[in-house]
Amino acid sequence: MAHIPDGILSAPVLIAGGAIAAGGVGLGLRRLDDRLIPRAGILAATVFVASLFSVPVGPSSVHVLLTGLMGIMLGSATFPAVLVMLVLQALLFGFGGLTTLGVNTVNIALPGVVFAMLLGPAIRNASSVAVRAGLAGLVGALSVAGTGGLVSLSLALSASEYTPVARVLIVTYLPLMIAEAFVTAAIITFLARVQPDALRPAA
Repeated sequence: MAHIPDGILSAPVLIAGGAIAAGGVGLGLRRLDDRLIPRAGILAATVFVASLFSVPVGPSSVHVLLTGLMGIMLGSATFPAVLVMLVLQALLFGFGGLTTLGVNTVNIALPGVVFAMLLGPAIRNASSVAVRAGLAGLVGALSVAGTGGLVSLSLALSASEYTPVARVLIVTYLPLMIAEAFVTAAIITFLARVQPDALRPAA
């Protein structure tokens, strides 16, 4: 349940999420040069389609995020890419909501950007394929965990009644963490071999 629908979150959480999202999108747009626009479009379209397929896990459901991969390849430009994807999903398929766009953008994009920023240089300069794959997988897994944590925090801060649900919700992200670790590691390893520049979001 990375897409939080309308009518659940409190006004302070919605306002804070909107403000953080606006800052992230503004920064991302400043970094989104002509070289990154096609890359951002392809990644956003891929995640848009893949995330339409949700897998039930316990009381919730999970879907592909790939924000760790987006963070490594796009940097802060992940924010506008995720925002566009969420707007289209909300308007076309009713996923998430319009009032929660800010919060959902932050919950999905921020962990990928942060962990890619921390581990991206080590991934690009890794001395071996195994080290690069391990670090990329770690970014993928931590990004999913971060999204699960932020979704749970958003619910818990909105109403105390959501706290038990929030605690259970984060556990449902564990299978997705493992899957995205392998997927991110495989894609980054392949790109490092055939097109290393794809791993450099900054010109």
